[in-house]
Amino acid sequence: MTAELEPDAAWVVDHTGFPKQGSRSVGVSRQYSGTLGKTGNCQIAVSVHHVGEQGNAPLGWRLYLPETWISDEPRRQEAGIPAEVVFRPKWKLALEIIDQIRGWGLPDRVVLADAGYGESTGFRQELERRQLRYIVGVGPQVGVWLEPPQPTLLQPRRMGRPPTAWHYGEQRPLSVKAVAQQAKGWKTIGWREGTQGRLQSRFWAGRVQPSHGFHEGQPPHKEVWLLEWPESEKEPIKYFFCDLPADYSLRRLVRLAKCRWKIEQDYQQLKEELGLDHYEGRSWQGWHHHVTLAMMAHAFLTLETLRSKKNYWVDPAEDAP
Repeated sequence: MTAELEPDAAWVVDHTGFPKQGSRSVGVSRQYSGTLGKTGNCQIAVSVHHVGEQGNAPLGWRLYLPETWISDEPRRQEAGIPAEVVFRPKWKLALEIIDQIRGWGLPDRVVLADAGYGESTGFRQELERRQLRYIVGVGPQVGVWLEPPQPTLLQPRRMGRPPTAWHYGEQRPLSVKAVAQQAKGWKTIGWREGTQGRLQSRFWAGRVQPSHGFHEGQPPHKEVWLLEWPESEKEPIKYFFCDLPADYSLRRLVRLAKCRWKIEQDYQQLKEELGLDHYEGRSWQGWHHHVTLAMMAHAFLTLETLRSKKNYWVDPAEDAP
């Protein structure tokens, strides 16, 4: 699938909800679901999708198990949850899928995710440790250094271990919202055709350093792009950390950041056309079987769409004009 869906591909991370009745279906719990737009009784699953110019393909899924399920041994046994399955936050489940697909030998891609993942310092650090580039959403309150800070190590004491904490003195980071409010040079950029015409907005990007951990004396973090835009609003409504080379153009950053919407399109097609959320069983294994079949059906239809676009003159029907 990934060979068919080149070029300019990315890996998009997100999760979706499956509304449920009762309490016996594996992983079901009262939790917030973007599908419902509120807290409700549902299952939540994390997925990673290969998104390219030619089309998209889900690469892997992980069913999210709330801690109440992990500690409930009778329900675990009834649902057939393997003993080695322990609690994992959604961002760790996403990393497990990424590690799995890298193990298949697929070339690394830019990882895209919304603020539900991007605000997790651990998620960003793990992507950096794997040397994976990323564009992830963050909230307006996240702190950054607009200029490189100048911290110093505390003076060593006569006794004990040498200090490892950095001291920032009076230096304090700014919120990404504050940075946006003082930014200049916003540019209007369009990224694709929508149902109501070309989609475009105003954008700005600059190099900053995330400040997470400075209160605990952590050193400054690597420099990333801060990408934001206001859309007929009094203030910017979107913020991103972009771990991409400094020579990337603003237009290229915008195009990549906006690829993330395609995973929502995949979720809609998987549910409305292929029955992804129609599983009525309760077991761990049954849920994974159902999701795998939905992925295969999605891949088949994607390939058929590509075939009709590229090779419409091949194998014509006998009654074709």
